[in-house]
Amino acid sequence: MSLTRAIFGVAAASLLLTGCGEEFEGDDEGVADPSPYENGTGDAGAPDLARVNAQFQTYSPGAKAVTYDEQAVPTGSSVTVHVTRDGQETDFNLSVSGLQPDETYGAHLHTQPCGESPDAAGPHYQDNEAPEDASNDPEYVNDDNEAWLDFTTDGDGTADSDADVDWHPREGEDRSIVIHSDHTETAPGRAGEAGDRLACVNVPL
Repeated sequence: MSLTRAIFGVAAASLLLTGCGEEFEGDDEGVADPSPYENGTGDAGAPDLARVNAQFQTYSPGAKAVTYDEQAVPTGSSVTVHVTRDGQETDFNLSVSGLQPDETYGAHLHTQPCGESPDAAGPHYQDNEAPEDASNDPEYVNDDNEAWLDFTTDGDGTADSDADVDWHPREGEDRSIVIHSDHTETAPGRAGEAGDRLACVNVPL
């Protein structure tokens, strides 16, 4: 056997063994690398807690987004909710399109899923829950202790809003975002009030 053939044979055997080793290592792990959202790392490393893309419709069981006032929030108008965890903060983003143009709406995180009636979504979600006699007390009802997402639509009925809070929602208690007819009030005795409940979006957190 020539020296050249011998060197070629050794090199080929080395490559084969290396390839087998790599294949075995992958098989030993048993699973492929998960996508960023499967392992909870979302955008820029922030854990992705919820993503909802839906069109508003009249209530039916299993509906993602419900309108209770089809003039203010028309059937077929769209909504997107994105919730991420960023260190000690939770970041909420709400986007809507197809609503009434140049209108101001209130919006808050609520404690229950959307239901057939507007009241089904329950009260505002609060990090530190207010006593029963403090339902409109600004000490508890504010945009630090709650997630407020008020917005004003443009001439096309489109809007985006964000709320960044320095707490993480308790699992299973925060189930929807409710859109209201008015901007949220902050005065004592009226804090948190925002008019009629026009629509609701289920947010599974």
